[in-house]
Amino acid sequence: MPENSRYAAGRADALPIYMQICELVIRDIAAGRLVDGQKLPPERDFAKAHGTTVRTLRKALLELEKKGLLERRQGSGNYIRAGGQVDSVYSMFRLEHANGGGGLPTADILSVDHLPKDDAQPKYGTSDHGTRFRRLRYLDDQIIAVEEIWLDGGAGQIPREMVQDSLYLTYKRALQLWITRAEDRVGIGAVPGWSPEAFALRPGTVTAYIERLSWAQDSAAVEFSRTWYDTQKALYVQRLI
Repeated sequence: MPENSRYAAGRADALPIYMQICELVIRDIAAGRLVDGQKLPPERDFAKAHGTTVRTLRKALLELEKKGLLERRQGSGNYIRAGGQVDSVYSMFRLEHANGGGGLPTADILSVDHLPKDDAQPKYGTSDHGTRFRRLRYLDDQIIAVEEIWLDGGAGQIPREMVQDSLYLTYKRALQLWITRAEDRVGIGAVPGWSPEAFALRPGTVTAYIERLSWAQDSAAVEFSRTWYDTQKALYVQRLI
């Protein structure tokens, strides 16, 4: 797959390519597409399949090795080592391709605003204001969802130029804030009026809907999100290990 379709290579808010490859492999392990002991393709072929260079690929392989997910055998190749929990930027992202496989999550940031919280939100945090992020979500190069995330004003404000593709990574880098756990409520809801034309479902269409309340490292809830997703393209997946 060409680099500019699977990976957000030229965007300032995107993760580095090697991190994107690393995250994609982690999600494929979680989805069962890569299993323990499985041999990866030769590095040159693997790099070509991901539309990148061998040098960039090797950076991704090194990260996977550090996480205990890869065994590199001299003269033999690279082998998956799956099992247990692993640190991942997208560890809490539960949407996967409807036809199977984790896919690489990316997002287009539609807006970043500092606003009063609306009445439909649960009580969380210490402020009646928050930062509202609106995003268009992808898996690989496929649009799957629209999303609205609120970060409590008491946690701090993030300048627009510091907002990255992964909000959890943005929180860590900008505010030293770690999201440690989340509670999801899954149901149905109407696609919001602000949804862009690029999303296949028109505003007002009833579709699958997720509300999430998230807690930080100090055990306080600091984030609330709403996600409307296209069930023809994505499914919510929760694995119990």
